[in-house]
Amino acid sequence: MKIAAIDIGSNAARLLINEVKENNNKPEFIKLNLLRIPLRLGMDVFTLGKIGEEREKMVIDAMKIFSDLMKIYQVDHYRACATSAMRDAANGKDIIEEVEKTSGISIEIISGDEEATLIYENHVAEGLDKEFAYLYVDVGGGSTELTFYENDKMKYEKSFNIGTIRLLNNLVTEDNWKEMKEEIRKNINSKKTIVAIGSGGNINKVFSMSKTKEGKPISLAHIKKVYKEFNEMTLEERMTRYNMREDRADVVVHALKVYNNVMSWADINRIFVPKISVADGLIQNIYHKLQDKK
Repeated sequence: MKIAAIDIGSNAARLLINEVKENNNKPEFIKLNLLRIPLRLGMDVFTLGKIGEEREKMVIDAMKIFSDLMKIYQVDHYRACATSAMRDAANGKDIIEEVEKTSGISIEIISGDEEATLIYENHVAEGLDKEFAYLYVDVGGGSTELTFYENDKMKYEKSFNIGTIRLLNNLVTEDNWKEMKEEIRKNINSKKTIVAIGSGGNINKVFSMSKTKEGKPISLAHIKKVYKEFNEMTLEERMTRYNMREDRADVVVHALKVYNNVMSWADINRIFVPKISVADGLIQNIYHKLQDKK
């Protein structure tokens, strides 16, 4: 069975295609393709309140490509979700209608809390040590999703309108930060040591640069060090020195600020960076819903 997930974020749109094989009654997810297109919808939406003509055309063209790829791979089931930017865009619904007409892809706009739940669908914490509590931190272009997990149970989840594209455009206020800090102090507490689990392109980039072994965490001290280093560089310096695309180099420093703040406020000293995303969570979600119907 082949399953596809489309995640239309504020920074980029991703198509993930997986083949699912049953192995000793357990599903094995094999990645067939992952395509990322930096649409940067948040650049329009968070400043103008809508998606401009140029980016609207990019969305429509990108979905045609995604639709063609799903046909080529003979995808059996898919789900397409749009998050923060499409949620806030005055013309989001019109664009979704146009996409359905031109490519046949049906896009759902999901809430921040649903987005947090999709990250949790990855079930990463289930494979980790039970002596710890875990805070999933997903930093996107338009929002940051926090999901707190203790004793195999989700204790808290919340979406905050603090994202890298909003920060890049100076659209995050002191009140936004204050709300996040108060929520974390009030709700992210445990007698166990709390460990973070990070997801998103920025933390993955920082993790791969750190040369840390797969399955090992990086420290808050390392995040603080890299944040300071990046903050003191120009955009061009980050691009040249670390071989980064512009659409990564301009947001990575903002993502690190979010991780630094969240971990500091929750008294967390280390963060695991498994290769998980909203798209991976969507694949899991589709698969489990299909199993429930059986």
